[in-house]
Parts: sequence; structure tokens; C-alpha cells
Amino acid sequence: MSDVFEGYERQYCELSTNLSRKCHSASLLSDEEEKKEKIVEIKSGIDEADVLIRKMDLEARSLQPSAKAVCLSKLREYKSDLNQLKKESKRVSSADAKQSTREELMESGMADPLAVSADQRERLAMSVERLDQSSDRIRESRRIMLETEEVGISIVQDLSQQRQTLLHAHTKLHGVDDAIDKSKKVLTAMSRRMTRNKWIVGSVIVALILAIILIISYKLSH
Repeated sequence: MSDVFEGYERQYCELSTNLSRKCHSASLLSDEEEKKEKIVEIKSGIDEADVLIRKMDLEARSLQPSAKAVCLSKLREYKSDLNQLKKESKRVSSADAKQSTREELMESGMADPLAVSADQRERLAMSVERLDQSSDRIRESRRIMLETEEVGISIVQDLSQQRQTLLHAHTKLHGVDDAIDKSKKVLTAMSRRMTRNKWIVGSVIVALILAIILIISYKLSH
């Protein structure tokens, strides 16, 4: 289900409930000015409901086939509900709306002017039910969102621990590199000293040989 569609659906259910109440209260008004103001509010609300229906229609048709079928089914119910509201609005707007309402109430034995017709009660019940369903879906979405957030936090913590481990390993590797560099320097110095010692030993041997030769030559000559 689309979050956008659910948002439009929730707005429409609230608007439908308010319009139904306004239609009923307008039908009972005796003051013409108040009645006209109420009718203007009803017509404005119906226009707004029309806009919401069109938005839901566009959103439903853009969804995947599985979600699209569910949304279009709900949309048909909302269109039927809106048509009922429009009929109710026209009835209230007519010149003899108040008289017609009184006659309907008298015929049905409903003498109380504040009583709600069966059709209006049914529409109010449907609107309340849709609001409850929307609230349930919102709570479910919120629960899933919180669970997703917890999973995300857990993943971030794991990544942070892995980062610390990698940084620690990098530090150790850097220390090993430093030790290897120092070892190379020591070996290089030792190699140089060994080479220098070889030259010194060689020079001493050559000098001894020359000295021996000189001594032998001196003895032979005398």
C-alpha cells in the first residue's frame, strides 16, 4: 500500500465525516443566512473531496498490480460515498429541503429534530470504520519504521565496531612497518660495518705479506 494513497484516504475519510455532519445540521437550520453559509462550506468541502478522489485515482494507477487492485477497490467505495454526499448536498440546497426533511422524519416516526437518518448513520459508521482502518495502518507502518530504525542502529553499531577493529589493525600494521624499517636500517649498517671490516682485515693481511717479503729480502741480501 502506498503511503501517499493512505494519506489521501485519511484526509478523505475525515472530510466525508465532516460533510455528512454538516449536511445533517444544515437540513435542520431555520435561519436562511446560516443555512446558506453552511451550504457554501458543504460545496467547498465536496470540491475538496473531488480533488482528493482524483489524487487517489492517479496514485492508485501508478502502483504495482497487487497494490493497485486493492486501492482501486477502495476508490470505488469512496466515489460511491462522494456521490451520496453530492445528492445529500443538493437535497439540502433545494428550497424545500427543510420541509422535506421534516416530512421524512414525521413519516418515519422520528420526531426528534436531532435524530440522524439511517443513511447518514450508515455513512458515518463507514467513515469512522475507514478512519479506524487508516489509524491501524498508520500504527503498523510506525511499528515497522521503528523496527527498521532499530535494525539500522544495530547495523551502524556493527559497522562502527568493525571500523575500530580495522583502525586498530591498521595501527598494528603501521607499527610492524616501522619495526621492519628499523630492522632494515640495522641490517644495512651491519652490512656496511662488515664490508669495512673486510677491507681493514684485507689491508692488514696485505701489509703483513709485504712486511714478510721485505724481511726475507733483507735477510737474503745480507
